[in-house]
Amino acid sequence: MTELLKKNITAHISLSDPEIGTFCNLFQHQIIKKKSFLLREGEVCKFEAFVVKGLFRVYHIDQNGFEQILYFAIENWWITDIDSFTNETPSQLFIEALEDSEILLIAKKEKEYAYANLPQIEKLFRIMTQKTHVALQRRMIDNLSKTADQRYIEFSTKYPQLIQRLSNIQIAAYLGITNVFLSNIRKKIALRK
Repeated sequence: MTELLKKNITAHISLSDPEIGTFCNLFQHQIIKKKSFLLREGEVCKFEAFVVKGLFRVYHIDQNGFEQILYFAIENWWITDIDSFTNETPSQLFIEALEDSEILLIAKKEKEYAYANLPQIEKLFRIMTQKTHVALQRRMIDNLSKTADQRYIEFSTKYPQLIQRLSNIQIAAYLGITNVFLSNIRKKIALRK
């Protein structure tokens, strides 16, 4: 169960086997059924989660009722509402399982314990936070400077494993376009081949 988490940790930092064991023991295993919510708008996010199996979407619903997908999370990825988790404020996000999934959750109290007793863990989360900032910055720049066609091609190239697991509606919501527009993009690409 924790083998994937251990690999994720050791890809970023060095810990002894006892330290890795101590850290992994701070997590709670949960099984989340497809279409179940890990977090709903208005709730305070009390966890950071590591995806062992499955697929999640993290999204916001705008004032017009449209979904704005911030990101998807698959195996070996982390999910949370960092604003709500850090500031203990009501979330503006939904986190929903798109497949039957398994996750490992760490609560704020356990994370603080890890920071105090396993100093390398702060480095782990700093590295992950930096990588998240880079990804979000790149996504913002892409959304401002690239066409929908370019964004779709880059998304499908960068995340081929997601293309097979997501619906057109979900991909369109991530790209900030309509399902019809996405279908037209796919037709244009197919005609070029």
